Amino acid sequence: MAKSTIIINGGDNVAVALTDLKQGEEHEGVILVGDIGKGHKFALRDIAEGEQIIKYGNPIARATENIPAGAHVHTHNVRTNLSDNLEYSYEKAETPVSAAAPRTVNVYRRADGNVGIRNELWIVPTVGCVNGQAKLIAETFKNRFGTKGFDGVFAYTHPYGCSQLGEDHERTKFILQKMVRHPNAGGVLVLGLGCENNQMSAFRETLGGVDESRIKFLVCQEVEDEIESGVRLLKDISEVIKRDRREETDISCLKVGLKCGGSDGLSGITANPLVGRFSDYIVAAGGTTVLSEVPEMFGAEQLLMNRAKDEETFEKAVRLINDFKDYFRRNGQTVYENPSPGNKAGGITTLEDKSLGCTQKSGSGPVEDVVFDDGFVTRRGLNLLNGPGNDMVAVTNLAAAGCHLVLFTTGRGTPFGGFVPTVKISTNSELAAKKSNWIDFNAGAVLDSGFDAQLEKLIECVVSVANGKMTKNEVNNTREIAIFKTGVTL
Repeated sequence: MAKSTIIINGGDNVAVALTDLKQGEEHEGVILVGDIGKGHKFALRDIAEGEQIIKYGNPIARATENIPAGAHVHTHNVRTNLSDNLEYSYEKAETPVSAAAPRTVNVYRRADGNVGIRNELWIVPTVGCVNGQAKLIAETFKNRFGTKGFDGVFAYTHPYGCSQLGEDHERTKFILQKMVRHPNAGGVLVLGLGCENNQMSAFRETLGGVDESRIKFLVCQEVEDEIESGVRLLKDISEVIKRDRREETDISCLKVGLKCGGSDGLSGITANPLVGRFSDYIVAAGGTTVLSEVPEMFGAEQLLMNRAKDEETFEKAVRLINDFKDYFRRNGQTVYENPSPGNKAGGITTLEDKSLGCTQKSGSGPVEDVVFDDGFVTRRGLNLLNGPGNDMVAVTNLAAAGCHLVLFTTGRGTPFGGFVPTVKISTNSELAAKKSNWIDFNAGAVLDSGFDAQLEKLIECVVSVANGKMTKNEVNNTREIAIFKTGVTL
């Protein structure tokens, strides 16, 4: 019979319901004093007011009243322990070293030595004013010539590129430049208007040298018919990328982003620890994983910091956390204004609860590097990346930093996808069955068959996506970008 509850860590004083439980039932040696929804917590013993609530072997909250054994433990009777300022110290944790069975993937080898898992033709607008033209150029090209011989043509629209100042403007420009250089694009048309802040001349100057047979530029105000001009340029690029072919390469070439969204009480029990095991596997194989969502590290950040490979990396991790807390404070917000209503409905109580589950996607290996807004992922192994928890922004950041695909765990479900394949991994089998048009992989099966069996299946899933199998977001053509904006709009 399937398990109905779980105690995640032997030191926990709460258990989690794996299915809906009823008042009066006995579970984990206690009688429930009320109904407990799936993903929610109940007390394993009497918990006194002011006592720590322990889950994942770590404090996630403090009781605001006496909580009897068997009672629901949630937002009505606990509060967060988080505050704005913390002191961090480096206590290097032992990180296991494991071996990985060799595997290969079939990828596109680019001239700069990078690899791509797609051979797509992209239109990247420098400013939102030409979004409509970008989409019309893409549609006209597809209707006239089709996409046989490559993986499709896509316009990645956004509302920025003008009326921005300083660092905010530079961030937009840099994200778009990183897209232009992404190896999943066989070729790119960069489309400008002509009068925007994000001037094409300055964009090209800081972009650096490019293969002009694959990357072309068009300023709409400088031509009579920008649609026909754009289509002609796409046709020229398409004839080049049609010659690209996949070649067999070791799986260590992959850079994989790690993201969660629409989390629930099972996220930290099924999908996130499964992805963490995948992270350990790909790192052991010589590959790279990237964890972002800095606000969803709050409450678990010391555990990540202790996994830093050295003092220098630890200090970069401290800066990553403190800079984001400063961002909250500059805008008059508390650092623990999280989880979302959907998270709470799914059983997540505090930000510590969410973070301790979220960070499990990073596995158990050492943190090799910390990457900020102005950088690419360059070191193999586990990396931390600056950025918010917002799904669209975080996936954009992960892809722009160099990730070929993103593993996206979800307990509530979302159809969203980024500009790289976005593999949706459900935390529970009910979601996977209900939203099979969104979900690529069901981690809820962990509760039935265990982590080892599902890890092997997840590795096979990633290999198939790297080899060209379309994810559900690609099939549904849900491909979006969102650029993190922090500055003044003129």
